[in-house]
Amino acid sequence: MSFSTVSALSPLDGRYAAKLSTLRPLMSEQGYMHRRVQVEVAWFIALSDCGFPEFKPLTGGARKYLLGLVNNFSEADATAIKQIEKTTNHDVKAVEYWIKSKFEARPELLAASEFVHFACTSEDINNTSHALQIQAAREKVLLPAIDGLIATLREMAGSFAEVPMLSRTHGQTASPSTVGKEIANVAVRLAKAREHIAGVQLLGKMNGAVGNYNAHMAAWPEFDWEGFSRKVVETPAPLGLGLTFQPYSIQIEPHDYMAELFDAVARTNTILVDFARDVWGYVSLGYFKQRLKKGEIGSSTMPHKVNPIDFENAEGNLGLANALLRHLSEKLPISRWQRDLTDSTVLRNIGVAFGYAVLAYASMATGLGKLELNEEALAEDLDASWEVLAEPIQTVMRRFGVQGAYEQLKEVTRGKTVTAEALHKLIRSLEIPEAEKERLLAMTPGSYTGKAAELARRAQAS
Repeated sequence: MSFSTVSALSPLDGRYAAKLSTLRPLMSEQGYMHRRVQVEVAWFIALSDCGFPEFKPLTGGARKYLLGLVNNFSEADATAIKQIEKTTNHDVKAVEYWIKSKFEARPELLAASEFVHFACTSEDINNTSHALQIQAAREKVLLPAIDGLIATLREMAGSFAEVPMLSRTHGQTASPSTVGKEIANVAVRLAKAREHIAGVQLLGKMNGAVGNYNAHMAAWPEFDWEGFSRKVVETPAPLGLGLTFQPYSIQIEPHDYMAELFDAVARTNTILVDFARDVWGYVSLGYFKQRLKKGEIGSSTMPHKVNPIDFENAEGNLGLANALLRHLSEKLPISRWQRDLTDSTVLRNIGVAFGYAVLAYASMATGLGKLELNEEALAEDLDASWEVLAEPIQTVMRRFGVQGAYEQLKEVTRGKTVTAEALHKLIRSLEIPEAEKERLLAMTPGSYTGKAAELARRAQAS
C-alpha cells in the first residue's frame, strides 16, 4: 500500500496533515537530520580555527560550501542519509558518512575529512540537534500560535468589557461579572504561562562519551576543550549553535530543561482546557452563538444543530498533547548509570506532542473566530436572577451595623425564587441612610459588576 494521508497511522500525518505544515519540517526525522548536519558542520568549521597544525583554517570557499550543505538541506538529502543508515544501522554515523561523501570532489575538505565528528559521541550531535529543533518549533510555531490566542482574547476582553453576565460558582447563580472580564482572566493566565515557555533556556553539551572530554584530551591535552565547546554551543548560528552551554553531563544531556519546557507547555494547555470547557458551557447556555459556515453539517440527523466542535477538538487534542508532554517530562531526565537508550525513541515523539498542541491551538483560534455574543440571552439570564443582589444588600447592611444582615438575606433568598419587588420591599424597611437605600434600589443584576469592566480593559492593554 502506498503511503498517503488516508493510510497514515497518526492523524497528525493523515487527517490533520495540512494543519501542521509549519511544524513538520522542524520536528520530523528530516528536520532532525537537518540539525545533525548543522551541528557537525559547525563543529568541523570551528575545529579548523583552533590553530591545530594538523587542521589548517578552511578557506572562504570551503566554508561557504559547508554552510550550503546546511542551508540547502533537502528531502533528497535526508533520503540519501537513510540509505546509508541501511548499511551502518547507526543514524548519526550515517550523517557523518553523508557529509564526507560531499567532500569527494573538494581536495581541501577531503584531506580534512577525519575531523568530521572529531572526538564527538553521537549524543553530542543528538542533544544539540534536539535543542535546535525545539528552539525552532518554539520560536516559529508554538509561541506565535499562543500569541495569536492571547491577542484574540485581549481584543475580546476589551470589546466585551461592559457586557454583564451572570457568574456561576458551583454551577449556581453568583455575583455578576462581564464577558470581557471572564475572558481577561484567561488572557492574563495565558500570557504568564507563555512567558514561562519562552524563558526556558535550551541547553547543549559537547563533551564526549561520558562528559569528561576524554577523547579530546587524548588528542590535544593542553587545549581548552571546555572553552571551545562552550564557544561552539553558545555562538549564534551559522558559526555556532546559539544554545546555552551545559557544563555537566553524563553521556547524555540530562534533559532537565526539556522537562521544564514540557511542563510549561502542559500548564499552558491546561489553562486552555479550562477555557475550552467554559466556552462550551457558554455556548450551551446561549451566551454565544456560532457563525454558520455554508455547507457545514452539525448532525447527521438533527439539522438544527451547530455544535461547538472546535472547542471540543481543542480539548481532546490538548489532552493528548499533555499526556505525551508529561511522559516526556517524567521519563527523559532518568537514565541508567551514564546512559541507556530508553530516551532515544521517546525523544522522537517531541514533535507528536507539539503537533497535538499546535492542532489544538488552531482549533481554539477557529472556534473563537466563529463566536457571536448573544446579549439578549445574557440579559434574560441576569433578569431572572435577582437573588444575586443579596450579597450587596447584606454587605451595605453590615457597613451600617445592622445586626444579622447575612441571616436576614439568607432567610429571604436561599432556595427561593427572588423577585425585584421582594428585595425592594426589604431595602425600604432597612434602617440605613436614605441615599444608600436609593443606591441599592437602583441596582440591578446587570449593573452589579464591580470593577469587572475596568479589569477587562486593563488586561486588554497589557
